[in-house]
Amino acid sequence: MIKIAVLGYGVVGSGVVEVIERNNAEISRKAGDEVAVKYILDLRDFPGDPHEDKIVHDFDMILKDPEVSVLCEVMGGVGPAYQYTKRALEAGKSVCTSNKELVALHGAELLELAVANRCNYMFEASVGGGIPIIRAVNSALTAERIQAVTGILNGTTNYILTKMAKEGMDYSQALKQAQELGYAERNPEADVEGWDACRKLAILSSLMTGKNVSAGKIRMEGITKISKADLEYARVAKMVVKPLVLGKMLEDGSVVAMVAPFMVPEGHPLARVDDVFNGVLVTGNMLGDAMFYGRGAGKLPTASAVVADVVDCAKHPGKTVWCFWNQEEASVADSSQTRRAFFVRAAAGSQDVLEKAFPEGRALLRSGGEDMGFITPVMKEGEFDAKCAELGDAVLGCLRIL
Repeated sequence: MIKIAVLGYGVVGSGVVEVIERNNAEISRKAGDEVAVKYILDLRDFPGDPHEDKIVHDFDMILKDPEVSVLCEVMGGVGPAYQYTKRALEAGKSVCTSNKELVALHGAELLELAVANRCNYMFEASVGGGIPIIRAVNSALTAERIQAVTGILNGTTNYILTKMAKEGMDYSQALKQAQELGYAERNPEADVEGWDACRKLAILSSLMTGKNVSAGKIRMEGITKISKADLEYARVAKMVVKPLVLGKMLEDGSVVAMVAPFMVPEGHPLARVDDVFNGVLVTGNMLGDAMFYGRGAGKLPTASAVVADVVDCAKHPGKTVWCFWNQEEASVADSSQTRRAFFVRAAAGSQDVLEKAFPEGRALLRSGGEDMGFITPVMKEGEFDAKCAELGDAVLGCLRIL
């Protein structure tokens, strides 16, 4: 029997227990032995819970139990979660996690610990929830030289922008609805300012390069400044606004990485990813583009990904499933040198000024006339930033174009 411990009995933790309970026959068959939860670690008591007898408060009880071979760390944060994970790996116990913050910050270190102690550190659920993107990049696409990842990796911001675009809500209305439905936290900063997506991109970029890409080196912009007017101009231009992550390998071996809202042409696969769904486009040098789509968050989709890692650990006892990510710092390129077109929303009557600043650009008009839109030619990010600074208060908003 494969006995596991679940660290944290919140939304995802209770989901892990539920998935194992409901799909036990299938999970056990694929693992090659019966899988059972022996302990659930939490600070709280859960009187009346059907798994009340499994609740413990002392991590050492789990660590010292030789029957427990796999831990599911679904606590979140980088305090106790880091210490517990490190100690478990040092003891030769595999750890499966959904904790993107911990993986982004200490993933390379924890993977090396797993190798040294002949166990596994797996984190499929840390990026894209139930979408099997980590396993795809790390295993199914190993014959590829991955050149880029482009995707929507935050369901909260995608939901907000979808509601603004399709139902005419303003940002505050859409955010409030997302909070009421449980898609956004009371303090939504990690989502709407881009931190959540940034950590996920750091993980994917690290796997793409094989080296450590720090989230702190990734250029990041949130969605809080986007207005209904920006979305209306996108519609005029036959585009949609999406909260994207972009990681791209350059010829010199460095990587350029960015989190920001983009205007995306209607025909692009990511333009059709709406509401709380996520989508990731992986570009390989032989395969070309491969699209991964599904629920990027939520109790059961995320828990399903954690349990899939448990099964993988069970199938490889005493053996590390290799992951190409070491502690050497990757070279993160200056995003100001990347080239693309941009959308500018400016004060009404600014067309002459914009045409002078961005020759060969084109104007966009919408009903109302209180402002105007303009699409620039392809240019460097740094050059665009400098032009906008010169235009000053005439610029009311701007977006990159994919």
